[in-house]
Amino acid sequence: MTAPLRLGTRGSTLAMAQSGHVAEAVTAATGRPVELVEVVTAGDRSSAPVHRLGVGVFVSALRDALTAGTIDFAVHSYKDLPTAAAGGLHIAAVPARQDPRDALVARDGRTLAELPSGATVGTGALRRIAQLQALGLQLEVTPIRGNIDTRLARVIGPDADLDAVVLARAGLARIGRVDVITETLDPMLMLPAPAQGALAVECRVDDQDLVELLGMLDHAPSRSAVTAERAFLATLEAGCSAPVAAYAELAEGETGDEIYLRGAVISPDGTRDLRLSRTGTPADAAEIGKALAAELLELGADSILGHEGHTGPGTQQFGSTE
Repeated sequence: MTAPLRLGTRGSTLAMAQSGHVAEAVTAATGRPVELVEVVTAGDRSSAPVHRLGVGVFVSALRDALTAGTIDFAVHSYKDLPTAAAGGLHIAAVPARQDPRDALVARDGRTLAELPSGATVGTGALRRIAQLQALGLQLEVTPIRGNIDTRLARVIGPDADLDAVVLARAGLARIGRVDVITETLDPMLMLPAPAQGALAVECRVDDQDLVELLGMLDHAPSRSAVTAERAFLATLEAGCSAPVAAYAELAEGETGDEIYLRGAVISPDGTRDLRLSRTGTPADAAEIGKALAAELLELGADSILGHEGHTGPGTQQFGSTE
């Protein structure tokens, strides 16, 4: 019998669920059995705010295991990956992306507009905090950590101490909890993080058989969208301290498919909010992202990004999908 492929994954409910989906897809497409191998990362061991943990805290241990050969491939929440390429490793597939929008879970079924002045809203992402502040709704935004169930318990259940939380809709969908969503937030209000909702399936670049096998899971439109968003992020060299958002959509244009990319740089207190958009072809996805970032920099985005916490090109981290 063919030995099972070893798929490395974090041990959270969300990570196990999304890795399980990929494992099933690999077996369905190739007939190869897959076993999940839990890998504990630095991010899993810490309770500090995500933006203070440093780069790659949710992926470095998985990549070390890949390099060491103790696993054959890994599944990452794509937005957790640093933008710099990892030597000897290859993103073999970007499966079809889940809905990248953010979702509100609020008491009494409320929407964002229905939250009263002074309502407490929890989120772990600076990007979300900044955009909530920019809306001017007089909300009390509270940084929180923890897996999805932990965050939901802050709103739902006997020990609830918040009025609402904002989470990635994709994470809730992957663990079957879309029923708790009280509003899926329009990107005009809350632009997602670059690559939110997308998975990256990574293996060693010299394992050509596996590169080809995993490539069967690749979804070209999702890869193009993520490529544009991450090129935007990498060109900004934003680091962990500044909220950056990007969302690329593919649509049919007059001469074929087009990418419509929206990007934003927002000050942490929400008082400065620069947003632009750009279109182009999927083949030019990376160039679209780079050009949009350059336009924002010309408008003064660098003064919002600043230098505090700057990590240099290709090393951004914007937190776990959870």
